Amino acid sequence: MRDKNSCEEIEQSIRKRFRKSIWRKFTKALNQYDLIRKKDRIAVCISGGKDSMLMAKLFQELKLHNKFDFDVKFLVMDPGYSPANRAAIEENAAWLGVPVSIYESDIFSAVYHIEKSPCYLCARMRRGHLYHFAKELGCNKIALGHHYDDVIETILMGMLYGAQMQTMMPKLHSANFPGMELIRPMYLIREEDIQAWRDYNGLRFLQCACKFTENCEDCSIETSSKRLEVKELIRQMKLTNPFVEGNIFKSVENVNLDTVIAYKKDGVKHSFLEGYEEK
Repeated sequence: MRDKNSCEEIEQSIRKRFRKSIWRKFTKALNQYDLIRKKDRIAVCISGGKDSMLMAKLFQELKLHNKFDFDVKFLVMDPGYSPANRAAIEENAAWLGVPVSIYESDIFSAVYHIEKSPCYLCARMRRGHLYHFAKELGCNKIALGHHYDDVIETILMGMLYGAQMQTMMPKLHSANFPGMELIRPMYLIREEDIQAWRDYNGLRFLQCACKFTENCEDCSIETSSKRLEVKELIRQMKLTNPFVEGNIFKSVENVNLDTVIAYKKDGVKHSFLEGYEEK
């Protein structure tokens, strides 16, 4: 692989080569979903992967064009990385010019011997720690690097494996940390464009740095999961329907409650039979 670009070249690629596919979709999500407001103090959460590292650079670019006053902090929560993976994250952050604050935890050790859904438990625990450390930094929001493909895969996974219709929201209030909010500024950016940005600049990031995968020969290779099954399902459907991804995404924007058997609102289940006779 060729040498990676300099920090200046990487930033220039966001402004020029990937302006339409990445930068404009980033700012569109900010505006469309009202993700940032005046006086916000945002903890940009960096896991070491391509998505969160790009998000950090996008926030730095955004600060250069400040239209209103807000602040960002770049937060790395170390849940128990191996020394090599920890070093890789620190080296990438330094190369990209991202001033990270690193906090320690022992989450990987806590979930390592959990046989059922260790990744789900790990994700929940990491989220809680991120909120906690963000509050220590004086932040009122945490920003996560989930992208468009994560959204459509989550929709299908909920239907096929969870027997429910739901989506990954662009923002939501924390249930356990009053006054804190989670935002997803990469919501409209396609994964293939993130990969193109990474490869164009010769960058190499961690895919998963947990104890289940740290000994693999290439940690950029995703491990088998239900999400991978859904990725493949979408890829197959796209062969005959090029609009399938957009249709999945829009499906949760076009819910017709008149044709829904039941739904939940604020944790309370409602049935179509409520008021049916009156109609």
